[in-house]
Amino acid sequence: MIPKISTLGGYIFEYQKSVSNPTGFWNNIAESFYWRKKWSSVLEWDFLRGDAQWFKGAKLNLTENIFERHMFFRANQPALVWEPNDPDEAHRSLTYEELFDEVNKFANVLKSLGVLKGDRVAIYLPMVPELVIAMLACARIGAIHSIIFAGFSAQSLSERMIDAGATILITSDGGYRGNKTIPIKAIADEAMENCQCVKTAIILKRTGEEVAMQPGRDFWWSDLIADVGIHCPATEMDAEDPLFILYTSGSTGKPKGLVHTTGGYMVYSAYTFKNVFQYGDGDIYFCSADIGWITGHTYLVYGPLLAGATSLMFEGIPTWPDAGRFWDIIDKHQVNQFYTAPTAIRSLMALGMEWLNNKDLSSLKVLGTVGEPINEAAWHWYHDHIGKNRCPIVDTWWQTETGGIMISPMAGITPTKPSYATMPLMGIQPKIVNHEGKELMGNSVEGNLCIAFPWPGMARTIWKDHDRFIKTYFTAYPGLYFTGDGVKRDEDGYYRILGRVDDVINVSGHRLGTAEIENAINEHPLVDESAVVGYPHAIKGQGIYAFVVCPQFSTGGEEGIKTSIQLAVTNMIGPFAKPDKIQIVNGLPKTRSGKIMRRILMKIAAGQIDNFGDITTLLNPEIIQTIIADKNDSESKASN
Repeated sequence: MIPKISTLGGYIFEYQKSVSNPTGFWNNIAESFYWRKKWSSVLEWDFLRGDAQWFKGAKLNLTENIFERHMFFRANQPALVWEPNDPDEAHRSLTYEELFDEVNKFANVLKSLGVLKGDRVAIYLPMVPELVIAMLACARIGAIHSIIFAGFSAQSLSERMIDAGATILITSDGGYRGNKTIPIKAIADEAMENCQCVKTAIILKRTGEEVAMQPGRDFWWSDLIADVGIHCPATEMDAEDPLFILYTSGSTGKPKGLVHTTGGYMVYSAYTFKNVFQYGDGDIYFCSADIGWITGHTYLVYGPLLAGATSLMFEGIPTWPDAGRFWDIIDKHQVNQFYTAPTAIRSLMALGMEWLNNKDLSSLKVLGTVGEPINEAAWHWYHDHIGKNRCPIVDTWWQTETGGIMISPMAGITPTKPSYATMPLMGIQPKIVNHEGKELMGNSVEGNLCIAFPWPGMARTIWKDHDRFIKTYFTAYPGLYFTGDGVKRDEDGYYRILGRVDDVINVSGHRLGTAEIENAINEHPLVDESAVVGYPHAIKGQGIYAFVVCPQFSTGGEEGIKTSIQLAVTNMIGPFAKPDKIQIVNGLPKTRSGKIMRRILMKIAAGQIDNFGDITTLLNPEIIQTIIADKNDSESKASN
């Protein structure tokens, strides 16, 4: 059984133990899992070479720890509950035994198509149970899955498949997103035209749309899986064998294929899931993330299922058919833990309270946020109106690169503070350093967030480019993993993430985290959302440029709103934090996972509009030109 901490004293004791003897700590946690062969050493590492190997020499298969390990007690327990895009369509529930059968059948399909251990399988599916079945089937036979969010363009899909060297693509005829039908197969066809490595495509029927099928390459999922046996022996894996490749965009250059391995990721994802969310037997856990992103990998699929949980996945969007959809799902399934993004919370908050009417949220015990720091107004709304002032909020900080949560409250154990990720999890050794690499000791300090010691869930490399891995994460501060984020440690020793280091603005010698300024702006009653960046300023070095989504104007008009925003920031932080420029915009450039692409806004603010780098992850690329045009128009009026 995976150990679960239940008191603050227990956290303090276990944390001290985990940092004073990390290998002993993780050795004991790993003993909770089933291994075919135990490790010869718990950890071998060298951050100068970007190297960490956990549980070296151990043999296992991760899916045996999901299925065989749980089958005696959990065969009839729901493992996966699926809520479709359309609330009028019936939901599906798969027990551990039913999911095991489906995974084995599809694993046998992959084997029949010649997929071997170490082969890469690309998965481009909407949020349906078959996505989980496909990824676990890959893990069952030792194939490396690379899941690509089913909102990416054909070019993005093709680039990722080529880089991974995928030989098989698993996709669907189409997908649903709100009131839209997405032509997924047509996008996949275009991608495969430029991707010679893919020899076989497996097509799931989801929408029933008519699609082109290329003979000899394209096969229907339903045809392949008919009459396939439900027994598939698990392939033996080394602890350091790759489990999956997940691509994340850099500020420049091609996307980075981050590689996560089997043993350490298994241990870390399950342990952090159970402890952060304080999951208990019989609970229903709902993570709203898409599996195309790391949150979906770790805290919708692997972490919950390894811990023997019931995990709910959702195909749709929170505002369709109306803005009460999340609350309907929580009411319908009596959800106990709910994990979502601050972007979703802010958008629902802006749409009013009426969508909460007649929704029974009394089953909720824990609320979570992920993806970016949550501002105070959204935190309080979430806590007061969704959690009814009784559910702790776990404001989690982590990255695709870290594989799992690194700094976060443990629900009901760590005293929380709005907009603070609070304390590091077991084994995580954060260091705050200045730009010269000097560690800033004690509390009430701000700087760059680094990690001083390996943890089991960390990515091991960038696929086919370890030099880039070292340069990106281990070169800026030798001997440390550099997260790229700025952080504040307050007088209580709590950590508050300030955003990417590029998002920390130095104004007349004052280092200002953009998240702090945004929090002040977002407190304004007419502001839905904002993004703050620095721009070159002749006197201050850097000025503060605020892009503000404000659909309603006060009686003072646009200039009146700008003045009141400046007053709000002055009142909450101080006059030195007041934005020099405020641009009212219709929307902000966001990735499909909901993160604001601030590096694009930095370029716009600086007038550098010739090259925005990789924008393939943007949900709304058209907003870029709208913002540029509005900026040019405003500047033209000001000069006349």
